[in-house]
Amino acid sequence: MSALRRIANLFSRDKLQREIDSELRSHIDLRIEDNLAAGMSPKEARRDALLRFGNRSAMKERTTEADAALYLQSLWADMRYALRQLARSPGFAITAVLALSLGVGAATAIFSVIDVVLFRPLPFANQDRLVFPFMKGRTGGSLPVSVLNYYEERAQLQTFTAMAGWSTLDRVNLERPDGSVSLRATKTTDNFFTVFGVAPILGRTFLPGEDQPGKDNVAVLSYEVWQANFNGSADVVGQTVKLDGTPYTIVGVMPAGFRFPLYMRAAIYTPLHAPQSWARARGMHWMRTVGRMKDGVTLQQAQADLDRVMANLAKTWPQQEEGHTGTLIPLAAEVNGFASDGKMKGPMQTLSLAVLALLGIACVNVAGLLLGRGVKREREIALRAAVGASRRRLIRQMINESLVLALTGLGGGVLMSWLLLKAMNVFLVEAIARGADVSLNLKVLAVALLIATLTSILASLAPAIRLSGADPNRALRGGSGAGSGASLGKGQHRLRSSFVIIQVALSLVLLMVSGLLLRNLQALFKTDLGFNQNKIVAVVLDLSRGNYKDRDPLLTFYHPLLDRVAHLPGAAASGVIDLLPIAEWGDGYEIHITGQPPYPKNAAMGAETRNVSPGYFDAMGIKLMRGRLLSPSFDRPENIASNMVVNEAFRRKFFSNGGDPVGAHIDDSDKAEGKSGIVGVVTDIRQDLQSPPMPEMDWLIDALPPKDRMDALRNMFLMVRTDGDPKALIPSLRGVIHDIDPGVPFRSQTMEEAVNEQLTFERMESWLFGIFAAFALLLAAIGLYGLISHEVQLRTREIGIRMALGSARSSVMMQVLRRVALLILSGTAVGWVLTLASRKILTSIVQIHAAQDLGLLAAISAGMILVGILTSLAPARTAASIEPMEALRNE
Repeated sequence: MSALRRIANLFSRDKLQREIDSELRSHIDLRIEDNLAAGMSPKEARRDALLRFGNRSAMKERTTEADAALYLQSLWADMRYALRQLARSPGFAITAVLALSLGVGAATAIFSVIDVVLFRPLPFANQDRLVFPFMKGRTGGSLPVSVLNYYEERAQLQTFTAMAGWSTLDRVNLERPDGSVSLRATKTTDNFFTVFGVAPILGRTFLPGEDQPGKDNVAVLSYEVWQANFNGSADVVGQTVKLDGTPYTIVGVMPAGFRFPLYMRAAIYTPLHAPQSWARARGMHWMRTVGRMKDGVTLQQAQADLDRVMANLAKTWPQQEEGHTGTLIPLAAEVNGFASDGKMKGPMQTLSLAVLALLGIACVNVAGLLLGRGVKREREIALRAAVGASRRRLIRQMINESLVLALTGLGGGVLMSWLLLKAMNVFLVEAIARGADVSLNLKVLAVALLIATLTSILASLAPAIRLSGADPNRALRGGSGAGSGASLGKGQHRLRSSFVIIQVALSLVLLMVSGLLLRNLQALFKTDLGFNQNKIVAVVLDLSRGNYKDRDPLLTFYHPLLDRVAHLPGAAASGVIDLLPIAEWGDGYEIHITGQPPYPKNAAMGAETRNVSPGYFDAMGIKLMRGRLLSPSFDRPENIASNMVVNEAFRRKFFSNGGDPVGAHIDDSDKAEGKSGIVGVVTDIRQDLQSPPMPEMDWLIDALPPKDRMDALRNMFLMVRTDGDPKALIPSLRGVIHDIDPGVPFRSQTMEEAVNEQLTFERMESWLFGIFAAFALLLAAIGLYGLISHEVQLRTREIGIRMALGSARSSVMMQVLRRVALLILSGTAVGWVLTLASRKILTSIVQIHAAQDLGLLAAISAGMILVGILTSLAPARTAASIEPMEALRNE
């Protein structure tokens, strides 16, 4: 009955208030009657009854707290009062809400990313059963598997329901009436979809054996490709389409959200079409695998099973497989870049810590503002205590007021996070596998509310406890002047000073990391690439295999293309290559120079391989260092397939003793014409932006046997150097390619854009830390300004007396600035300690070298000090401008 009555009271608050008032009056009236009966006069009887009953308002508050309806009414009254207080102090309100909005907004934006990569399940069934085998070569580097090894692993593994192979090396051309479209392609073994356990929404997936020649011209569409290219037609299953010029039958459509790899947002799935030379070569490692463990099998048991199979392969094929290892990683950890135990690591962890630091700065900033504002409200709080308000009630009121700040800060924070995510959209899509899924949703908004509430409550606790514990008698005796804050003692000023020191320290850490990231990013942009990125345009050339079934792509496409491009106005030089510099690398193998001693068993003696046209070196601005370049007109037909050009990195690695590479040969048995010979050495260009140039061997595309040309030349890059704006050439290049083969989709980018694309994640990190550091610096400046202004206000009488006794205005100003300098220097020292103490964590995102980075870090510290001094100039000038007589008269 009690619970039902409390619920009913929610809808009859006015009646309940009248009942409480009536009940309280009846208690007093009864006491008055008892006193009258005891012989007291009416006046004495009433006075004694009121004294014995106690504070009527306090008693009413306690009764209210015991009832849900009246408690909610009291809470709403506190909220309304808080709104009136904020309206009377717009400066405080704007500053506090801004501080909360910055902290909550940054935290909400980063949590949106964490929600996708950590908490949101993968679009697969039983994701805890899915593993990614990370294979390593004998030198420790990442190593895909060969087709032959894959089938042996698949047959021998006992702890897996399925182990599928896949590759994303190729794109495919979907031929439509309005032209060809280049699509991302995931080429897989027949059991690929069995691993993920996701059923198609239309049709079926691959049947056993459909990855074998003659049965493999079937395709499964992703939801995005189905919608964009087939208008979501329900009768798409069974249709025949041309992929790369070859008829394929569409057998199924996957549901929205399914994709693998996860960064393949719009892909088509086809069975593997491995060239015979790749399919039969055990040493040709090019395919990745993904597995599904059996129910009840632990990761450790599956790892032991894989180790056994790898040992068997090494024993059977020691020359190709000895020393190779495999480590099973949970698929969720692999795709999200997290540790195998599901914990954050690397840049995401560091960004999360940066957000926590910013949130901490916002929290102490608001706490400092509330402490300063509390001095002005000290008399009000004292009056409330004097008329019977308990300390608990006072704390509750101030916390309720902080909830108003939380709600307003939440609104600003959600807006700030939306703006951040909008600005980060391009970065997220390119830098994170599931970046396109990042958005504000109900879960994220709930977390934002929680963050705003906790931040506001934590910020209000220290001021609430300190203010509620102040002596009412002292506060009321102290009056309402500028010096009324003295009753809180020096403890409050020390607390606010410590808040400022914390803000300065955390801000300095963020500024230092941001400065180091920006310096590293600038260094990467200034890296010597070996070519002028501002003058080169690259065009992707994806030929349709079926259209060149009876034609030589070299004679019918590439030769006419290079000839036409050479005559375009503005084209200084042009050539083709099979892997785009900076963006694509990893096509190579272990070699041995003829006549040199055997290399150490575990030494990494590999070299990258490239197929190029004669004009490629001129197009990239690559210079000849010794020997000669490759030329079909110069090399005799019997030698052209064996001649190659190497780079300076090759010379440094394989001829470190100073020998001449020109004239040397490598031991390779796959060249029917004989051993490959080096005819020239050229300057380096980088295959990977963040790694030194790798050893490289370049062969002419003209040297490829006609039977292998389609496999080798299907995907190439046209590189064109110009003396003007490279983008101005793009329309002409589009026209030339369309004239020669209308079925080739046109995709182009300048090499400057290619470099920027490779630095997407680094740019996002630098950009985010820069924003966080700017927010932190702004909050620290606000906190410092508020502290100094408040101290000047409280010390108005003291300053007036000192100036009346002869102190110069400059002396007063310098005293304030010395106080500021002490706080900033203390915060800077703490910031240095925090930075050095967290070096291990920070190294996941940026390296800190004390000697090398000392100048930059010192400059950032000096800048922090300068900002602090400039921030305090206004309150220092205010202190120096105090008129002694006016200050004393006001007291």
